[in-house]
Amino acid sequence: MALSTDQVRQFREFGFLAVPEFFSDREVKALQAEVERLNRDDVFRNVATEGDGKTESTSRQNLQIVPLHPHSDLVKALPFHPKVTEYVTDLIGDRVVVHLDQVFLKPARTALGTGWHQDNAYFRVKDPLKGTAMWIAVHEANAANGTLRVLPSMMDKEIAHERDPYSDHHVRIYPDEKKAVSMELPAGGVAFFCYGTPHATGDNTTNEDRAGLAFHFLHEDHVNDSLRINPFGPTLTGPRAAGGKEKYGTRVDGIWDDEVEKLLATIN
Repeated sequence: MALSTDQVRQFREFGFLAVPEFFSDREVKALQAEVERLNRDDVFRNVATEGDGKTESTSRQNLQIVPLHPHSDLVKALPFHPKVTEYVTDLIGDRVVVHLDQVFLKPARTALGTGWHQDNAYFRVKDPLKGTAMWIAVHEANAANGTLRVLPSMMDKEIAHERDPYSDHHVRIYPDEKKAVSMELPAGGVAFFCYGTPHATGDNTTNEDRAGLAFHFLHEDHVNDSLRINPFGPTLTGPRAAGGKEKYGTRVDGIWDDEVEKLLATIN
């Protein structure tokens, strides 16, 4: 399951890595079922505004849940998927902490993208290559439905951000997009990008909803760097790792397959 030397080199040189075939078909169906459940349960919040950074938009939607783990046992278990643990460790080193988890749902035709930004504008970690996002395409992600885009080899550039007028809490930048890479992925594909990599998503102009799950992982040595000290998730690898018990009161490192099957049973 380990990443190749070339894949790790790409991440460190360009700040991102695509892994198109990551989750199995059954796991993808479970992820989709969980997003649908969260939507039915009205857990999402529209963070899109009318251009003043305050007033919720009545015509555009950018639906978000953050943090996500309080609402989903599947999400609690996902970082402990052996493939996730292995890949994240390969990219940022051992002793990994789950930093943050969230999901964005971009409804058909009305979805507003998320503006260009660096995650480190929020987190302020000294070495942006010691933190990585893992962006999961819950549904097929392409240019038409506003897939993730990244700007390569800019992770060491600290760019001044400003408040995004079309979001109630996001910040953004306005970079030259000529070198942007569009991360088109099948459902279940994953993109990793470090905390310094500028990225954005576009509007969803299609007739189908599109969702993206985003997990953030940080090397333990840099936990005290971050402005977002709380809430951190569980320790994923290293001597302090306890399978999530220290965060959730019970181990979740062995429940992924069971949670997938539970969700599949609700749609069969």
